[in-house]
Amino acid sequence: MEAQSKKDMRQTTGVQTQTEIVCINNSLTKASLTLSTESGRRGGELRWHISNDGKSKGERSLDFDRDVLGVEVKDKRIKLKAFEVLQKESLFFGKGEKQRVRKDYVFEMETEEKATLWGRTISECIESLGRPKELFVIVNPFGGKKCGPKIFEKEVKPLLEAAGINFKMQETRYGMHAREIAHSLDLSKYDGIACVSGDGVVVEVVNGLLKREDWKQAITMPLGIIPGGTGNGMAKSLLHSVREEYSASNATFAIVRGCKCPLDVASVVQGDKVLFSVLLLCWGLVADINIESEKYRWMGSARFEIYSLLRIFGLRKYDGKIQFVPALGYEEFGEPIGESNKWKGETVILQDAFGNSGGSEMHGYKGSSAEFEASKWRFVNGPFVTVWIQNVPWASKDIMPAPQAKFSDGCLDLVIVKDCPKTVLLSLLLSIRDGSHVYSPFVTYLKVKALKLEPGQRVGDPTMGGIVDMDGELIARGDDAIHHDPNWMDYGTPFLMKVDEGLATLFCPN
Repeated sequence: MEAQSKKDMRQTTGVQTQTEIVCINNSLTKASLTLSTESGRRGGELRWHISNDGKSKGERSLDFDRDVLGVEVKDKRIKLKAFEVLQKESLFFGKGEKQRVRKDYVFEMETEEKATLWGRTISECIESLGRPKELFVIVNPFGGKKCGPKIFEKEVKPLLEAAGINFKMQETRYGMHAREIAHSLDLSKYDGIACVSGDGVVVEVVNGLLKREDWKQAITMPLGIIPGGTGNGMAKSLLHSVREEYSASNATFAIVRGCKCPLDVASVVQGDKVLFSVLLLCWGLVADINIESEKYRWMGSARFEIYSLLRIFGLRKYDGKIQFVPALGYEEFGEPIGESNKWKGETVILQDAFGNSGGSEMHGYKGSSAEFEASKWRFVNGPFVTVWIQNVPWASKDIMPAPQAKFSDGCLDLVIVKDCPKTVLLSLLLSIRDGSHVYSPFVTYLKVKALKLEPGQRVGDPTMGGIVDMDGELIARGDDAIHHDPNWMDYGTPFLMKVDEGLATLFCPN
């Protein structure tokens, strides 16, 4: 670099700035390295002038938290590995949509010493952001169109390597394998668990962590969700919450950045069986579509659309009952339950919140111990077309039944459909697919603190029951299916759901 270097250092309240003349694309320009020294603020930025033939073309900047994966120094050169938001350019329509793009920027300093100093400063700034250093990555090779390994190799691994994050990857080999992995994993070696899968593997991991003897510590392990399955409702909910484009690379970058948020976990209890849900539980039409369309899994997400039409025009209704504790503002829904009809679940759920009431052979968390007065409970009787309980807004990447759902508010979002014309039902399903969510007098929508579901038989055919689906997996069925898994819950016997607010932790975009 022939021109004499200029340097300027200044420090104001909460901000420290260093300025140098650097070479970018064979052109000299002024670059400013700004660091935040104020408590509670993250990172800093590198800003530089753009010029062409000596004419200024404005400024560019990279925020170390929001745009940068890592930094590399070699001789007099600093390479910033960016994953930044850029605007697409269209030949015919000019500027298009914004999307994140992987790009390297190389800055040549006057001396190796200055490059080393700036490189070290940037590296220490990124280090201070609290990003994960060691990840355990679980890849499901069977989910969706079986693209999990390909997504990991092409979209996940390059970003982790650019960020300097060490990782161990393991593919699942069979159902519930992720649960076994989470149950036995040495968590002291890792800063988080990332799942390249649909929602099912995430649910398995949560259940595996909560079945450990050290569950109180284990469930604090941050979980990252990278869409690689059919539904991918959790990943969609996370990215949509900050208006980020739904993609595996954006989900990976959320993990790289290390921002975290709490996630409610619902206990689903029946007798001595306890499962933990983080996404949804449904019964009736939606469960029938989710589970019975499995035979068309090779079609990808299109299987839901096709089977939805089949089920709507061959509509089933089910007898049953729902009891619930409404959240504040929803007390007018349903009918009150008298003291004599209060469902007592103390023997299965009203235990010590830290799981200390079981015998020595019982390991892990036993479920939420929250209690509610009898006067708080209300009920709705069937028949029902569908009952849909959501913990987050999106049930899959293109279905949003609960736009008001929060990741951690101590509530479940309950959607009830009873008598409903088929044409109206079809329009409702179409509306939640595009996120517009048109409300209808045929649909009851409310938030609840706890819920008891008592699924009944099909109207017109008392020999046939329905299907109960939790987080995309079958947990109970009352039809004439040949195979009945002994781990399933009993169809017809009530299920109790209660919420632990913020029990789990997610890596989240911010």
